[in-house]
Amino acid sequence: MHASTEPSLRDVVDLVHGWYPPGTADSWDRVGLVHGDPAQPVRRIMLAVDPSPAVAQEAAEWGADLLVVHHPLFLKGVHGFTTETPKGRTLHTLARAGCALLAAHTNADQAEGGVSESLALALGLDDLRPILRAERPALDKIGVLVPVADAERLRVALAEAGAGRLGDYESASFTVEGVGRFRPTPGASPAIGRVGELEEVAEVRVEVVAPRSRRAEVVRAMLSVHPYEEPAYDVVELADPGLSSTGTGRVGSVEPMTLAAFAARVAEVLPPTVHGVRVGGDPDREVRRVAVCGGAGDFLLDTVLGTGRDNGVDVYVTSDLRHHPASEFLEHEGPALVDVAHWAAEWTWLPVLEARLRAALVGERGATVETRVSTRCTDPWTFRPDQHTAHPTARRDR
Repeated sequence: MHASTEPSLRDVVDLVHGWYPPGTADSWDRVGLVHGDPAQPVRRIMLAVDPSPAVAQEAAEWGADLLVVHHPLFLKGVHGFTTETPKGRTLHTLARAGCALLAAHTNADQAEGGVSESLALALGLDDLRPILRAERPALDKIGVLVPVADAERLRVALAEAGAGRLGDYESASFTVEGVGRFRPTPGASPAIGRVGELEEVAEVRVEVVAPRSRRAEVVRAMLSVHPYEEPAYDVVELADPGLSSTGTGRVGSVEPMTLAAFAARVAEVLPPTVHGVRVGGDPDREVRRVAVCGGAGDFLLDTVLGTGRDNGVDVYVTSDLRHHPASEFLEHEGPALVDVAHWAAEWTWLPVLEARLRAALVGERGATVETRVSTRCTDPWTFRPDQHTAHPTARRDR
């Protein structure tokens, strides 16, 4: 961070990307910094689920320097963004106010401290684990022998090519000293030694771990800076380290209660919407184990049904459930279903992200930053004729 107590936009983006790496987003997704100058100072950060025109106006009126949203503004390519379209008005409003826009979508869904975990914690679940654990990326270990004088240049090149990243650490490597021995033969053009003469050179072996997907780039970078005509190196595929603690959805435990009581808890915890909370199942059945997925989670129905049999899941909480998949799921007499508003489920992540930002920027770095979670309801359903009331535009006073 800069000497100033105001972080730059780049500082904040780096924090968010560290918690929710863009590389973990689904291939179809469009996450990251949408608009803004990375060098601009950030004094006020607003958080919201949707980058709607009304949310952009709220951010502008509050004087936000950065709006962090869950849903991306642009998922499909556009050739322009004029004020004649809602998305264009959103971006125009933010740009005119000098407010940057950052999206963390599917990269925030699976992560620790992400959307599904936030929903689970808001509902009082503990002993959490993913419904589907994410596989860790396949790794290589690359070892190369290099003269001592050239070792540091080699380490830098390997790091710049993507090697040496271990969790929250970068430029990680291991070095052991030794003696290289070789005799150049006719036709060789040795960097050290003479043709026909046996040579001994003080060398080190540098070892790094690298993503298997970056193997070609890392090896090319190593060869490009190595002084030898024929470097000695090896690439070893590391064994699958198993499944990580991140992944899709969450399963956890609650104190025993009826399904009706649990549904009442869900309704109390989530921000109010016209959609409300819909329940499929016997209201008197006991609930101990709960599966949740923030956002649209019907793609996990078959998995949850299997999980319910194997791990005693009593109810699945998610959004956007369709008639036929939900009906067929309940016909198996497995877990019950609780269907909640998409916006409400994902809103539970915003206070968690706000707390992380405040802890990192204000608590740890002493930055002068204000934060605000938008309580504007951007759920698309606005009223029900039996209720005769428009949907709330705000949760409750914070």
